[in-house]
Amino acid sequence: MLDFAPLDDSALAAATADLSSLRVRAFDPARGGFPLLVEPATAGAAIADSAHDIAQLNSRLLYRHAGLLFRGFDVAGLESFDAFVRGFGFAPISYEFGSSQRSKLTKGVYTSTEFPKNRSIPLHNEQAYTTAWPMKIWLHCVVASPVGGETPIADSRRIHQRIEPAIRERFERKRLLYVRNYGTGMDLSWQQTFGTESREEVDAFCRDNGIATHWIGDKQLRTEQLVQGTAWHPVTRVPLWFNQAHLFHASSQGAEVMAMLLDVLGDARNLPRHVFYGDGSELEDSVLESIRGVLAEEAVKFPWQPGDIVMLDNMLAAHGREPFDGERKVVVSMAEPFSLQELERLERERLAG
Repeated sequence: MLDFAPLDDSALAAATADLSSLRVRAFDPARGGFPLLVEPATAGAAIADSAHDIAQLNSRLLYRHAGLLFRGFDVAGLESFDAFVRGFGFAPISYEFGSSQRSKLTKGVYTSTEFPKNRSIPLHNEQAYTTAWPMKIWLHCVVASPVGGETPIADSRRIHQRIEPAIRERFERKRLLYVRNYGTGMDLSWQQTFGTESREEVDAFCRDNGIATHWIGDKQLRTEQLVQGTAWHPVTRVPLWFNQAHLFHASSQGAEVMAMLLDVLGDARNLPRHVFYGDGSELEDSVLESIRGVLAEEAVKFPWQPGDIVMLDNMLAAHGREPFDGERKVVVSMAEPFSLQELERLERERLAG
């Protein structure tokens, strides 16, 4: 098996010595070089001028270090950001079956989220609540909030290692069942989530992606999908914590809010969004508390600076958002679609020898 362990300072210096337009170092050495901080050799240089060296850096080190923070470059608007993303050889993908309201700014570039600014978004791997997700994600700071608004990131390998073994085993064995109810006025509508007004198109998408649909009257829809609780990376083959149980579980809104919703709705399957074990049983409070504790301890935070770009391998690294005051504009682009079905195919091939 190839070695994809993070490099220490001396090995990192040797691996990047020929990338003359860049200065590369560990942002937080205590975190094993996650993320790598990438700066221009000449302050304020256009990021496009380092395209070749950045491509080399990505191919050599992203799988080892999981995330790259590009800082100090001149990124001249959304077109420059989009060109930067496309320079890696990936066409940006659209945001389908989303869980957060986003606005499309250009083809392939979206607002990162339109979630209320006074609330945090827990660490998560993008679209780990379903069976299809992007392998790459880029976040670009256009306007940095004067107070808060950080985008915490975390290494999914370290999270997996630190989750209690009994919890890891349970999530892997039982998997997870995500249930969402649309049209109640408490969450995204199905039109927002699926980007269409056509029930037929929704049914077709869900059928193709293994999502059960239950239409309730003219306006409401319930979806259910059985997905992974953990995963392994298709290139590095390392085991990963890869789910959004802690975020989709109604307790993420607070115990009082969850109790109020259950009083009104009567059954956990009627909640706007919720997650169960794959057998339909409830996740234990102690399990969720333990998971959230690990995530909080593994978060790496840094204040955004205008022009920053964070590139993450979406399976190797999670991201979130801190509350903020004032104006904040962070945009996102995603690429390289992958799926649980593809992961399972690769595993069958590996076992077949």
